[in-house]
Amino acid sequence: MAVGLYNEIPWIMCKQKEAPPAVINTCNGRHCADTFQGPNGPNKPSLWTENWTAQYRTFGDPPSQRAAEDIAFSVARFFAKNGTYVNYYMYYGGTNFGRTASSFVSTRYYDEGPLDEYGLFREPKWSHLRDVHRALRLAKKALLWGTQSVQKVSTDLEITVYENTNLKVCVAFLTNNHTTKPNNINFRGKDYFLPEKSVSILPDCKTVVFNTESVVSQHNARNFHPSKIASNLRWEMYKENIPTVDNLSQKSQTPLELYTLTKDTTDYAWYSTRIEFNRRDLPMRSDILPVLQVASLGHALLAFVNGEYVGFKHGNNIEKSFVFRKPVQLKPGTNDITFLGQLVGFPNSGAYMEKRFAGPRAVTLQGLMSGTLDITMNSWAHSAGISGEKLQIYSEDGVDKVRWSPLTNDAHGPMTWYKTYFDAPEGKKPVALRLSKMSKGMIWINGRSIGRYWVSFLSPLKQPTQSEYHVPRAFLKPKNNLMVVLEETGGDPESIEVVTVNRDTICSYVSDHFPPHVKSWERKGDEFRQISEDDLKPAARLTCPDDKIIKKIDFASYGDTLGACGNFAVGNCTAPNSVKVVEKACLGKNHCRVPVEKSLFEDSSSSSCSALGFRTLAIQARCSRQGKDNE
Repeated sequence: MAVGLYNEIPWIMCKQKEAPPAVINTCNGRHCADTFQGPNGPNKPSLWTENWTAQYRTFGDPPSQRAAEDIAFSVARFFAKNGTYVNYYMYYGGTNFGRTASSFVSTRYYDEGPLDEYGLFREPKWSHLRDVHRALRLAKKALLWGTQSVQKVSTDLEITVYENTNLKVCVAFLTNNHTTKPNNINFRGKDYFLPEKSVSILPDCKTVVFNTESVVSQHNARNFHPSKIASNLRWEMYKENIPTVDNLSQKSQTPLELYTLTKDTTDYAWYSTRIEFNRRDLPMRSDILPVLQVASLGHALLAFVNGEYVGFKHGNNIEKSFVFRKPVQLKPGTNDITFLGQLVGFPNSGAYMEKRFAGPRAVTLQGLMSGTLDITMNSWAHSAGISGEKLQIYSEDGVDKVRWSPLTNDAHGPMTWYKTYFDAPEGKKPVALRLSKMSKGMIWINGRSIGRYWVSFLSPLKQPTQSEYHVPRAFLKPKNNLMVVLEETGGDPESIEVVTVNRDTICSYVSDHFPPHVKSWERKGDEFRQISEDDLKPAARLTCPDDKIIKKIDFASYGDTLGACGNFAVGNCTAPNSVKVVEKACLGKNHCRVPVEKSLFEDSSSSSCSALGFRTLAIQARCSRQGKDNE
């Protein structure tokens, strides 16, 4: 089809080895330098259309991490192997507002990219990837016009050179593929140190300007601070009525398929059936209850019997279908069995998506005196959507269409709406809601949905996949912002916090064998030269965002520091004057530079560090505006 439509335009196809001659086959993945065989034609460039910077999360997933070092390593190797282009997926994932998320995908989409959900730099990923491309640009002439040669030094060590002697340009990629062992490599009569699983880039075939494993860029950690202005929220509630066959207009002999029933207008649909029992149908012993069993194709289900909540069950991203099974209290006479079928997004990939189904498919009552009763064909009534949704009680125009009441003893029950008003938080930082004691539902701010939340779906680490939910400042007014929460299974609205978001915890972690910062060099025409006034030695560099200043040094150690930014710890040794040296260089400044030099830190009491092969300067600092905390 593509070739037939525009045969003069080069189309691309991801992960398609059999692409026709007019179409460029490309790579998606994490390590395309090693997994991609290259384009299937001699005149096609080698393109990497999706370099996965992490992995999007679905509810129930633990954090998805991919180190900046690993991404930079794969990028450097790709260009060393004739790569011409790399695109990051995702560079910025943003937020799945409303019902836009696909099935089970979390509202915070791809938060581990170089830009986090709030548009803040996730360091060192953002800067380290910027720097690998700075290094490649220093070598662009050699990459474009040079002839490639590859020398396999050993199983793990490799030298790739692009050189054009007429143009006097040369770039070398020195690679150590061993995942745990650093090594030395000799190139053109000089020894170069290569950390484990790393590539060093030499834009003049002499000078290491970048090593993928040596992160000289700043690190940071994200913080959530409760707003002082948007606090002490006063909540009111409205409980959704549980319908029966008398209130639902759409009839069918069996339960209808959920996607077809909702038609992409809502996540919810009611199912209800009515059944008569006499006393002889029910168990004779009061301590034995019949069991309601529902086989569902997904995604989630709430069950009610005679208006009373029975339970909740759901599938997951891998297995959407599930079986709900709960003891229920039935009575002689008329019994109403009602379900709320729930969707958590549409399918996002694969063949035959029109054959993906959801909703209850088989319903039985077990443990009756007559045995198991199949009520799948008992005649069902349906309705897409719930009443609060249809009345748009989450909006300024619809909020007064129902009677709200103060929180009562049953305020934490299922299918309950909550509303409050709050003023815009102080400052200009991003805003979020922390929902630590809520369960599952949706939130609207001034009538605009900020997406689904699902805090009760825990990962294998026993933590929610997502606890904070982004509220764009563009959604907010200065005063009296309406917040409406639909809680599906039961939660505590009084625990909801309005928080502001920053990355004011900044760190550096630089060892004395690291190369200097790549911005220390430039290429002017054919000349490759040093432009930095600083010595070409490694140094820790810190810069506060938004013109803030470094107010406090939370941690500093020159030795063998353990941990990561936000959680550093002193190792077996440290120079005792580490904090003093860093405070002198950095306190009260927007940015600072601390050389990683033994002469700055060593004294007679730090001899325990003498056995180390190399030493690391680790710093954690706190930024704030002059005279203020957490701003």
